[in-house]
Amino acid sequence: MTDPFLDRLADLLGLGGLVVGDELASRPASWTRAAEPCAAAALVRPRSTEEVSAVLAACHAAGRVVVPRGGATGLVDGILCAPGDIALSLERMTGIEALDPLAMTMVVRAGTTLEAVQAAAEAADLFFPLDLGARGSATVGGTISTNAGGLRVLRYGMMREMVLGLEAVLADGTVVSSMRPLIKNNTGLDLKQLFVGTEGTLGVVTRAVLRLRPAPAGYATALVACADVDAAAAILSRAQRAFQGRVSSFEGMWPDFYRAMTAPGRFAPPLHREHPYYALIEVECVPEEEPRFLSLLETLMTEEIVRDAVISASEEQRRALWRIRDRVELLGEAGLARPFDVSVPLSAMAGYVAEASARIAAIHPDAGSVAYGHVGDNNIHWNTARLPDPALEAQVEAAIYEPLAALQGSVSAEHGIGLEKRGKLGLSRSAAEIATMRAVKRALDPKGILNPGKIFSDPVD
Repeated sequence: MTDPFLDRLADLLGLGGLVVGDELASRPASWTRAAEPCAAAALVRPRSTEEVSAVLAACHAAGRVVVPRGGATGLVDGILCAPGDIALSLERMTGIEALDPLAMTMVVRAGTTLEAVQAAAEAADLFFPLDLGARGSATVGGTISTNAGGLRVLRYGMMREMVLGLEAVLADGTVVSSMRPLIKNNTGLDLKQLFVGTEGTLGVVTRAVLRLRPAPAGYATALVACADVDAAAAILSRAQRAFQGRVSSFEGMWPDFYRAMTAPGRFAPPLHREHPYYALIEVECVPEEEPRFLSLLETLMTEEIVRDAVISASEEQRRALWRIRDRVELLGEAGLARPFDVSVPLSAMAGYVAEASARIAAIHPDAGSVAYGHVGDNNIHWNTARLPDPALEAQVEAAIYEPLAALQGSVSAEHGIGLEKRGKLGLSRSAAEIATMRAVKRALDPKGILNPGKIFSDPVD
């Protein structure tokens, strides 16, 4: 080891606490750059909040950059390192510290996977609502730092709504612990919110108190076809009223997406492939309420709002419907491997997708695109073809991002900003908002050592 500072970190962390060389190079730079090795000088693997504090204090004193790294499942290069950086992983800080079944809370270490949290809640006949396709790799710390969304935001909110308390370490090693398991706590600034959705730029989350929910008694699930996203919005509204807000998921699929996912060799189409719009709706309900769900769909068909529908009659059928929406990695086989994530008000969604799709199609003969997403909570995902010319890629980005400002949309619904979208932040945030963000960053990280270059496109100072 030629860097004396790395020797110091190794002394702080003990055996197995520092990863360098080939072992470090075997780790991907990020999810979107899986073929590239992590470029950091070293990866530190602390075992406790105290060790995280010691590492950050040392890096702060030496002016060394620290890049927090969760499960490496983010899609905006938020964990990308430059040569000389110190990557920080909490993979040795795992486990459920406490679970209170009466208060429905869980104390968990930040390196614990989402899947482990879900399993622990289920074992107590409780439910942790956050769910992502990457549940087996995504960590609690990562989902907090990115304010993860997923499939049940419509009913339960983003990760922010599931965090009652947390512990974080600031850039200089100061430990800020606010681990009270309270739903109500109006005692000044809610400091935990500084670390939710800020992508590791203000501090490193080490522990959290999570809010659990009663386990749903069951689900009623249907795939419906309708005229357009406006008709889908009407279906959602009627279902929310009929079931007192218990629609847990409402996923929209534009026809090109549905046809791509039900192409020969993929999934059998439950509904024919020529409808203009599809929606997957799921309601939390007891079995006795399922006839009411069927009756609602029959009424909507009589009113010609729903054109066709298929209702799952078993858990396997439910999963089969969800696979059509979930298995988006299969779009790569169709040459649609570049993901986008935006938010648009429901009332503007139809016009936005039509405009952006037309602009993309006009860029290049190979510029394919499909749209889908968590329509019930304003979130549209795009997958587009990767084009050989960076200038053409930039035109695709412009087609997707430029209309958003006038529609009061967002360039990032749930993925965050990271490196990939930092130049687009001004399309969704005002100059005053960005200046305020920078002021907070300067106050908590005056040397700019925590995940620099993420969110902001130039140095904070």
